[in-house]
Amino acid sequence: MLRSISLAILLTIAPASAFANSCPTQMAAIDAALPTASLSEADMAKVKELRQQGEDLHNSGDHAGSEAVLGEAKQILGI
Repeated sequence: MLRSISLAILLTIAPASAFANSCPTQMAAIDAALPTASLSEADMAKVKELRQQGEDLHNSGDHAGSEAVLGEAKQILGI
């Protein structure tokens, strides 16, 4: 029974930690693309805003929300 409980806990935690590890990778990709991005001022401002929102969501523990926001920023950047 203890083994079943341990497995259930692991399966619950694993997806959350996968999201947690992906957020910094996505933020780094956005940061690397920003200096050479050919975007309008409005799009550049939007990407920077989304990047900050993604970091804030990540830091608050909302990794799924962070992934979604960072994905939107990456889409605007074309990465």
